[in-house]
Amino acid sequence: MSDLRELYQEVILDHNKRPRNYRVAEPHTHHADGYNPLCGDKVTIYADVEDGVVKDLSFQGDGCAISTASASILTEAIKGKTVEEAQALFEQFHDLVTLDDVEPSPELGKLAVLAGVKDYPNRVKCATLAWHTLHAALEERESVSTE
Repeated sequence: MSDLRELYQEVILDHNKRPRNYRVAEPHTHHADGYNPLCGDKVTIYADVEDGVVKDLSFQGDGCAISTASASILTEAIKGKTVEEAQALFEQFHDLVTLDDVEPSPELGKLAVLAGVKDYPNRVKCATLAWHTLHAALEERESVSTE
């Protein structure tokens, strides 16, 4: 199990050092700002939604390694999915990082590397900040806070 934990840490560190889709998606039809006042993490999510499909998804912000990696992996996981599929993935991810005895589903893909944050309650908000921000953007709310 320690090999798997090391692999997960490598994936998180890679997405933190080289975040994917770290830019402003142009054009974008939706965006929202997210803030975690507990630690100061900030993220802005930009989504281009066309005919109910997330055609492009990106983010910008300043946060810890968990927050940045989660946002980066989120953009890869959601791009090309329908809004409904994105919302379902949000629910699966949220359950994974907040509930005991939840195994990662295959749909989560690389998001499974963040499952370990449930052991660190203060880090759950870091891992879910981009997700709550995406949810706010898709609901056309301008901002969201983890508090």
